[in-house]
Amino acid sequence: MRVPLPQRDWRDRCDDSAVRDGVSVRPWIVDDALWALIEPLLPPWPQKAPGPKPVDDRLCLQSILYVLYNDVSWQLLPLEPGFGSGRTYSRRLGRWHEGGVFEKLHRLLLAERLPRPREKKGVRPPARRRSTAGRRAVNTT
Repeated sequence: MRVPLPQRDWRDRCDDSAVRDGVSVRPWIVDDALWALIEPLLPPWPQKAPGPKPVDDRLCLQSILYVLYNDVSWQLLPLEPGFGSGRTYSRRLGRWHEGGVFEKLHRLLLAERLPRPREKKGVRPPARRRSTAGRRAVNTT
């Protein structure tokens, strides 16, 4: 007789009770330091935009990260953690993508992460090395 495996739902992935390997169990939450880098890259919201007041950009980013991390569709975005309509966030994602936000953020994070090599004073540049590639045969004709 086979025992059925318990089905996992999104609540299994949202457990706030522990931190594993130094990474939050909720990695879609954007902390203040990261938000300070991202916020200036976002395009401004149009002043005369029709419709209701737009959803906060930080909540939109967290919703997008939630969908990507948990591999769920926009329609299955839960309302409980404070997320709203998935359609709102998918439109915002498209708007940010067209504005080049993610490319700028990627370059910014790489520049911050990779140290620039320092040149030491008094050190000669490396000497040119001879090529080890094969040479063409001498023409004997």
